[in-house]
Amino acid sequence: MLMKMLARAAAPVLDSPLVLRLRRNHGLEHGTIHLLNRQRFVLSGVSMLSGFVLVGDVPTEKVTQAVQEALRRFGRGEAGLAVHPNCGTNLVVTAALMASIGAVGFVGTNPRQAWDRASLVVLAMMFAAAFSLPLGLSVQQHFTTTGDMGDLEMLHVQRREVRVRGRKIVLHQVKTL
Repeated sequence: MLMKMLARAAAPVLDSPLVLRLRRNHGLEHGTIHLLNRQRFVLSGVSMLSGFVLVGDVPTEKVTQAVQEALRRFGRGEAGLAVHPNCGTNLVVTAALMASIGAVGFVGTNPRQAWDRASLVVLAMMFAAAFSLPLGLSVQQHFTTTGDMGDLEMLHVQRREVRVRGRKIVLHQVKTL
């Protein structure tokens, strides 16, 4: 409920053309990854204004089909595809919680006091870690992605292979309009 209220307050920014485009591409990236994960492909991605890039050895036709299927499903109202448990947003939320607890727990202490508080701070961090995934998913749902694709469409999918330290990395750049 709180996230929904915060998102309503932030709507002028979240619904601005550039931010909304990025949120749509991020949601489409997640939807595509969900569908490819179900086919046992392991990959990651990064979104940008022009689309997104997937990293993982997947046949190009499978990527294209997954993007098209994700767009169809979003069009049918399957907005939940926009949220993914392995999203970097979850890591950022977890890191922010941990850093905040550490800062609050140790602020104004000398080394002896810090040592005395360490177990309590670690315990608080453990509880925060348990709640960080649901919080991260909520942040995704309300802020960093959207399941409303509007008139977003896929232009094309381009495969590239790069070598990093002698290892082949497969990239698919998905361009959207």
